[in-house]
Amino acid sequence: MTTLLVLNDPPYGTERSYNALRLAGSLSKAGTSVRVFLIGDAASCAKRGQKVPAGYYNLELMLRNIARNNGEIGVCGSCMDARGLGDDDIIDGTHRSSMDELTQWTVDADKVLVF
Repeated sequence: MTTLLVLNDPPYGTERSYNALRLAGSLSKAGTSVRVFLIGDAASCAKRGQKVPAGYYNLELMLRNIARNNGEIGVCGSCMDARGLGDDDIIDGTHRSSMDELTQWTVDADKVLVF
């Protein structure tokens, strides 16, 4: 079974991306095939070198854990460009992606969840 999670919200300011990545992490640990697509402001979730206050969640670490559990993480290339993010600005385990890849992931997914 493959679950696709599509995130739209910024990394901080709302908890929508945080909650989506909590679910993606849990699914990946449970052995479910997980794909995460970061689009719009969610592209910033993949920014390398996030520094957050002590005790605050860190989406960079959450994404790394999903990737470590064989999750696939695509970041919308157009959204990266609009936010001044280059390929070297995103964390290991993520990749520049496209609407074509999101389309294919959607077709292939058993479940699609949009946050």
